[in-house]
Amino acid sequence: MVEIQQTPPFKFQFPYSHFSFTSSLPLQKTMLLRLPSPPLSSSFLSTTTPKHLRLFSSSSSPRPRPRRRRSLFRCAAGNDLVEVDAFTNKSGYLFELSNSDANSIEDYDISKIGAIYRRRPLILLRRLFQTGLTFGKWFAFRYIDNLMERSDQMFEVRAAELRQVLLQLGPAYIKIAQAISSRPDLIPPSYLDELSLLQDRISPFSTEVAINTIEQELGLPIEELFSEISLEPVAAASLGQVYQARLRRTGQVVAVKVQRPGVQAAISLDILILRFLAGLLRRIRKLNTDLQAVVDEWASSLFREMDYRTEANNGLKFRKLYGGIPDVLVPEMYLDYTTRRVLVMEWVEGQKLSEVNDLYMVEVGTYCSFNQLLEYGFYHADPHPGNLLRTYDGKLAYLDFGMMGEFKQELRNGFIEACLHLVNRDFGALAKDFVTLGLIPPTADKEAVTKALTGVFQNAVAKGVRNISFGDLLGDLGTTMYKFKFRIPSYFSLVIRSLAVLEGVAIGANPDYKVLGSTYPWIARKVLTDSSPELKSSLHALLYEEGIFKIDRLESLLSEALRARTEKALLRKQEDERVVIKQILSFMLAEKGAFVRDILLQEFAKGLDALGLATLDSITTLATASIPFTSTFSFSTMTNEDKINLRTLHRLLLLLSGPQGIENSKAVIKEDIPYNNQQMNLEEASLVFNQLASIQDILPILSVIPELPPESQQQLLNLPADLTGRLISRAAARTIRRIIL
Repeated sequence: MVEIQQTPPFKFQFPYSHFSFTSSLPLQKTMLLRLPSPPLSSSFLSTTTPKHLRLFSSSSSPRPRPRRRRSLFRCAAGNDLVEVDAFTNKSGYLFELSNSDANSIEDYDISKIGAIYRRRPLILLRRLFQTGLTFGKWFAFRYIDNLMERSDQMFEVRAAELRQVLLQLGPAYIKIAQAISSRPDLIPPSYLDELSLLQDRISPFSTEVAINTIEQELGLPIEELFSEISLEPVAAASLGQVYQARLRRTGQVVAVKVQRPGVQAAISLDILILRFLAGLLRRIRKLNTDLQAVVDEWASSLFREMDYRTEANNGLKFRKLYGGIPDVLVPEMYLDYTTRRVLVMEWVEGQKLSEVNDLYMVEVGTYCSFNQLLEYGFYHADPHPGNLLRTYDGKLAYLDFGMMGEFKQELRNGFIEACLHLVNRDFGALAKDFVTLGLIPPTADKEAVTKALTGVFQNAVAKGVRNISFGDLLGDLGTTMYKFKFRIPSYFSLVIRSLAVLEGVAIGANPDYKVLGSTYPWIARKVLTDSSPELKSSLHALLYEEGIFKIDRLESLLSEALRARTEKALLRKQEDERVVIKQILSFMLAEKGAFVRDILLQEFAKGLDALGLATLDSITTLATASIPFTSTFSFSTMTNEDKINLRTLHRLLLLLSGPQGIENSKAVIKEDIPYNNQQMNLEEASLVFNQLASIQDILPILSVIPELPPESQQQLLNLPADLTGRLISRAAARTIRRIIL
């Protein structure tokens, strides 16, 4: 928010005795115009008029404001301070739509937009000429700089000129630039600095026009709505600008957002042009992606953003879903004061997230984004730095809910599965995920795609999940996308943009930040705890390969899931062993861990059965060692599967002994070492017995049991009987099988 230097409170009396100017509002150092109290006979104070009719009476036209009040705002703002913004000055001719035409394009409908401008071919041609000339002039100067070998010297100048070009062309181009400006890994610093100014330093339109819009939309004089309002906007954006005010009825300090005049007409025409160019580019370059569908998806979200009633409802839903997340703030919306072109919401103060070096806020944003994309599927599709604030009490505030997206359940599951298969280097399954997500056609050659994806992602994932860059993955995928006719579904463009913008914001605070690496712990936790049949099936397929339990994958999921943090205390210090053990037990014994608990009990039963066979082999070997002529013979009742199960039991015991055990488990001899050495089997059994008998390792587990919830303690008491039953069943089945075979 815009701030001015704090000065002692002062008061200026205008010629009209009931108006005064004050800077004494305690919550914000913004100059405010104190408005007069309305007459007692005002409809606003009437107790006989229904509440909803007091503000929005559709049966009568809005009452006109006295001319004297209009001149007062002109006087208060100062005539010299009011200037026409660059967009209105250069593109004001775009506003020439009749009321019927303007009302017909309240919702995005390309056929209606095309019909309107077919009746106005001169405006269409003029806009094409203006856009081509404006960009052409800038590119010409860049070309001359290259010819004269002065590109480096003129770099900052051209960056500033590009920002002015975008301001002149208006909201559609500013919105595109805002998305690009959030990627410091893609944009040169000089251009990044200039384009970032488009996020909150756009020239405002006249306050007099804004006040007139408020009165027309709400149907009441300004002094009946607010007791105070800022003389100038505290922030101006591509679609509107914001004033600080105080509600007369409640005294609540609010932000009043007013839509820029003519913005819908301008955007509709620019979208028509961009859509035509997208189709032309696709035909010329023979691209697989339906670029027009991408433009349509973006345009639909932009039109929804221009309806402030939709934005208010989005804000209410966003607050309901995510307002309870620790250290996340979602402002309250005032629907009684909201129309299509005016929005009133709770006032929030803070600094842009990109301007503060607060990694905890970045992690909170990552967790909130995970919830948006993969838990509920309702996500903020425009999280540029101007819409993410760190409040002065240390919370992450989300603003501007005009551009939101919906992520369907089957696509959310497909995205989660793709992340799992990517991290675990299962590129064959990843190719199938891309089909599910609609990125490649079902008829594509799966083997060829798998080979190509292996080449693209092998090096990226070799660095480890915590070092995978979302931007690098997208960049490396370009060639493969073209070769195998990858498509970018319209929904996917907004999801990718949301993630890319978040990583871009985070990189500003931490150049090594990786959004996928920070999100994966939450993905791992969701996979381990989700009750949906699809994700249970994915987890089972991940943990079992050709019937063999891949404990290393379970270790990876558990260790990543334990990294998922939201509390500051846990984020800023290393976990001690006891805390980790408690977390593992709490997860395993809770209802949400039932599926994984069942898998672990089954594997424990297999391992204990194998341990019994290894013990029998050991006793047999010792007994026959003293018999003449038998010392050169060795035999074993253990199959290769039993030997693998014994190794798995050892690693499971290490896994349950805490973080050090997890590290030791990773150091255990890999499963691809041959199992035909009986002495090795005996050594493995000895290690398991030592692990079972180690009081030092058991004590941390025993010490946290009293701290577990009662239901978890009861579940723990039931485990021995459950495990014994599984072990007896397995031993009986093996005995019967060997007798028969």
